[in-house]
Amino acid sequence: MPDNAYKVPSAWSEREKLRKKGQFWTPDWIAEAMAQYVLCNHNNTLFDPAVGAGSFFRAANKIAKENGLRVKLSGMEIDQEVLKEARASGLSATDLAGVEICDFVFQPPSKKIPAIVANPPYIRHHRIPADKKLRLKQIGMQLLGKPLDGRAGLHAYFLMTALVSLEKEGRLAFILPADTFEGKYAEDLWRWIANNYALDAVVTFGPKASPFPGVDTNPVIVFLRNAPPRDMLVWARCHKPDAVCLRTWVRSGFAASACEAMEVVLRNLSEGLRTGLSRPYSSIASSKYVLGDFVKIVRGVATGANDFFFLTSEQIKRLGIPEKYFVRAVGRTRDICAEEITLEALNALDAKGRPTYLLALNNEPLETFPEALQSYLRQGEQMGLPRRPLISQRKPWYKTEQRKVPPFLFAYLGRRDARFIRNNANVIPLTGFLCVYPKENSDDYMETLWEILRHEDTLKNLPLIGKSYGSGAIKVEPRALEKLPIPDLLAERFSNPVQLRLLEEKSPYS
Repeated sequence: MPDNAYKVPSAWSEREKLRKKGQFWTPDWIAEAMAQYVLCNHNNTLFDPAVGAGSFFRAANKIAKENGLRVKLSGMEIDQEVLKEARASGLSATDLAGVEICDFVFQPPSKKIPAIVANPPYIRHHRIPADKKLRLKQIGMQLLGKPLDGRAGLHAYFLMTALVSLEKEGRLAFILPADTFEGKYAEDLWRWIANNYALDAVVTFGPKASPFPGVDTNPVIVFLRNAPPRDMLVWARCHKPDAVCLRTWVRSGFAASACEAMEVVLRNLSEGLRTGLSRPYSSIASSKYVLGDFVKIVRGVATGANDFFFLTSEQIKRLGIPEKYFVRAVGRTRDICAEEITLEALNALDAKGRPTYLLALNNEPLETFPEALQSYLRQGEQMGLPRRPLISQRKPWYKTEQRKVPPFLFAYLGRRDARFIRNNANVIPLTGFLCVYPKENSDDYMETLWEILRHEDTLKNLPLIGKSYGSGAIKVEPRALEKLPIPDLLAERFSNPVQLRLLEEKSPYS
């Protein structure tokens, strides 16, 4: 890893500051390749809508010096303090003279720009204030003719605003999180981009090459021009950090042969959009069967306050609450290391002090419960739990979500590979898992389904429908998991898929 690779602070408070501001600085080996693209054709102007610590300004100065050029730097930044880091990193007052302190999305430049490069603020939708969200919604309406899904982060609006700010034949290089290509809003966003701009290339990263090691996001670089759309694009994946390889490839107009650190392929744009530009090429459309033909998927229980609702046996005894008010449950994916969860394994977790008892109350009045439970619920009220966003939607607030025991679980986000788990302990999962309910209840069906779920050819398809995060982790939402392609030969080897597809009986778990 290069010496200048980005390092995330280890202290929680410092990491939280970064999350709130969305500030994750671009390492030099990435910034130089991105600046190289927008400065091609002897363009000597570079604009950064989120200057931050000045990575792209430094990269542009280096490229200009190597080629005997003078480059005009300009940009925007909302955080005056962060520009001190830019000065400390070697940029001069002259370099930063063209930086305005304002919000690029809401106050974009009045003139069109020939070259834009950015690592926009990575601020997730739930951290955006409601009034700002409303204004962002209006931007979506203006540009796309419809609002983007509310889960779009601020970075998506930076990208749209930058694209409409490009002059004709202008160039743009952005490094973005993978949810820009995989999220609920991605289809609408990229349909608009593909219909109006030329996508030259996309660069993705393997776990060992991540520009932001230790950050739970999978970054992707896009290289776009304000030019007529193209049917094809160049798609690359970096397997290890290599500044020379990446920059040489970009400087060649993406025509250079791939080096040892990269793989490069030519892809059809429509296929790339269908698969997800952050993902490798896939023949997903050729699969006749999907997991939803076999099962129904439901997310695990969301308590709104695990510390209160999810307890150990020792805590229950100390509180004096009868065990009948609890169900056995599992919360963390790393608490299940095997392909199945057994009662013995569950009890072992409890013995280690891990919570495995979920408070499972109905809508009975508080005064009907035993005194010990009443006292505990009043304690929850004093803690302000009824006012928490999720809990406030429940009537009464202590009524937890109900789930029937799923025969299978799916661990959909964690440091371990996402995988299916057989639920031999009859546990109820929390939100670290998805509930997998087969559409038939026979023993033969269960055994057949288990063979399909655990098969390596099924698991290989998970990246095709999941959202990718740092270090190779993926997250799969319930509806996406139902779209998991089941290889034709595998489905036909283990079962009668035609009968399964035509099965119209309602699941006994629904």
